[in-house]
Amino acid sequence: MNERTLPEGRTYEEVYARFRWSVPAAFNIGVDICDRHAGDRARVALIHEDDAGRIVEYTFAELRARSNQLANALRRLGVQRGDRIGVVLSQRPELAVFHLATYKLGAIVLPLATLFGPEALEYRLRDAGVRVAVTDAETLDRLLGVQSAYPGLEHVVCVDAAEADRVHDYRRLLERESDHFDPVATAGEDPALLIYTSGTTGPPKGALHAHRMLIGRMPSMEMVHEHMPQPGDRFWTPADWAWAGGLLDMLLPAWHCGISVVARRFRKFDAEQAFDLMARLKVRNVFLPATVLKMMRRIDDPRSRWAVDLRTIHSGGESLGVEMIQWARDALGTTPNEGFGQTEATLVVGNCSTLMPVKPGSMGRPVPGHVVEIVDEDGKALPAGEIGDIAVRRPDPVMFLRYWNNDEATRAKFTGDWMLTGDLGSKDADGYVWYAGRKDDVISSGAYRIGPGEIEECLNAHPAVAVAAAVGSPDPIRGEVVKAFIQLREGVERTPELAHALQEHVRARLSAHEYPREIEFIDAVPTTFNGKVKRKELRELERQRKLGKA
Repeated sequence: MNERTLPEGRTYEEVYARFRWSVPAAFNIGVDICDRHAGDRARVALIHEDDAGRIVEYTFAELRARSNQLANALRRLGVQRGDRIGVVLSQRPELAVFHLATYKLGAIVLPLATLFGPEALEYRLRDAGVRVAVTDAETLDRLLGVQSAYPGLEHVVCVDAAEADRVHDYRRLLERESDHFDPVATAGEDPALLIYTSGTTGPPKGALHAHRMLIGRMPSMEMVHEHMPQPGDRFWTPADWAWAGGLLDMLLPAWHCGISVVARRFRKFDAEQAFDLMARLKVRNVFLPATVLKMMRRIDDPRSRWAVDLRTIHSGGESLGVEMIQWARDALGTTPNEGFGQTEATLVVGNCSTLMPVKPGSMGRPVPGHVVEIVDEDGKALPAGEIGDIAVRRPDPVMFLRYWNNDEATRAKFTGDWMLTGDLGSKDADGYVWYAGRKDDVISSGAYRIGPGEIEECLNAHPAVAVAAAVGSPDPIRGEVVKAFIQLREGVERTPELAHALQEHVRARLSAHEYPREIEFIDAVPTTFNGKVKRKELRELERQRKLGKA
C-alpha cells in the first residue's frame, strides 16, 4: 500500500476539492509501517550510523522479526493492551523496534528525550502511569532514580547490555523469544501514541493520538515532500525521534511509504557533519527545523565541498523568511516547504512548490483533507488579513483523541467544532496562512497588538544576527515595549552602535511601532528540544527584572 493519498490535479485548488479521506476501520501502525513491507526481504528500512562511524543496514524483514520477539517479551513482562511504554532513546534501531512492538501489542508509546532530567522524566512517567520503560546506559541512572521515587515503574529495560540490579537486558529479552507474533487487531480509533507538549505555555500535557493519526498525516507529507514517494527517496532529520518533528514529520510517514530512513545521533548539531552525512549516505529528503537551517546557512557554498543532492526540504517550528528560502534555493538546489501544526494536530498547513507558488514567510495553505481557518474568540471565521486564532475543524483523522488525565484542558482546547491551536495568524486573499506568534506571545504596546514572528524574521535577516527572539517587556506608559534578545554570529562584537543599527534595520523594514525599543545581546537564545524559541522564558525573565527595579 504505497499508493499516494492526494488525488491527481494540476493545481492546489483541484487537489483540495477532489480529496476524500479513506481511513480503514481496522488499522495498526506497527503492521502498516513494517510488516506489510517485510515480504521483500531485501528492502532496507533503516541505515544506522553509530557514534564510532559504523554503518549497519536493517531490512523491514529484520525489524519485523525483532519487534515480534520484543512483543513476546513485553507480553511476558505483563504488558497488556492499553498499557503505556516509555521509550527514552535517541535515534537508534532499538527505538524503532520498541515502537513497532508496542503498536503490535495494542499498547501506547510514550516517547521521551534522553536530554530530560530526572524531574521531567518522573513527571511524564508518573502522569502517564508507565509500567515499563526502555533506555540506554547513558540515561539508565536517571531512570533508576525515577523508579525509586515512582514504584509504579515496574520494569526498566536497557539496550546496552548493562549488568545492573532491577534492569532487563534488551538482547537477552529478545534471544529467548519467538520471532512470530500475531499483532493485536486494533481499530483506527484505538490509542497508539502519547506525546507530551513542550511545556512552553504551562505544564506539559500528554496529547493522546490514535492509530489513524498516521493516515491523517500522509497528505501533508506528500505536499511538503513533493508527491512522495519517488524513486531514490531516502529520509533523514537531525530532530530527535522523541519529538513530533522527528517521529511524525519523518520516521513513521517514511516507513508508511516503504522509504529508507537514515539514523544518526548528533550529541550537538554540527552543520559540517550534517552536510557530510547527507552526502555520504545519499540522503534525498530532509526535515530541518528552522533553527537548524539557520545554523547550516553559516557554511559558504556547501555543494562545492559535499556532493549533497536533496530532492525535498521540509521545515517548521519558526518562519524561515525570504532570505533563508532564497539561500536554500541557491545553496541546496531546492525550495524548502514550510508547514504548520502542533502536537495535538500535526502539520495541517503546508507548502508544495509544484502545486502552488511558495510565498516566503507564509506557512502555506490548508493541506487537503483539513479545514483550517482564522477564528475569533467565539469561533467565528475572520475576514482575510485579520489576525485571530489558527483553528482546525473536527473531526479530523490527524487530530488527537484527548489530553491524558486532563478533561478540563481537552474541553478548553475547543470552541464548538474548532480546535484552537493557541497560535495567532491571518489568511490572505489567496488562502495562505501567515503566522503571527503564540497567543500569549503577542506584544500589546499602546494601541498595537504586535506579533513577534515578523520582527524576528527581520532581525534574522541582518548579517550580524544568528538567532533573534522578540518579546514584550513591561513598560509603565505603553504597557509593553518590544524587546529583542540577540544571539550574534561568531566573531561579531557587541556594541551600542550595532544595537542601534539593528533597531533602525527593523524600523526601516517594518514600522516605527514594531522596532525593538530594547535590545540585549546574549550568548544563546533559549530554544526547546525541537528548535522553537522559548519566548515564555525570556518574557518571564523580563518581568522579574522589571519587578526587581520597581
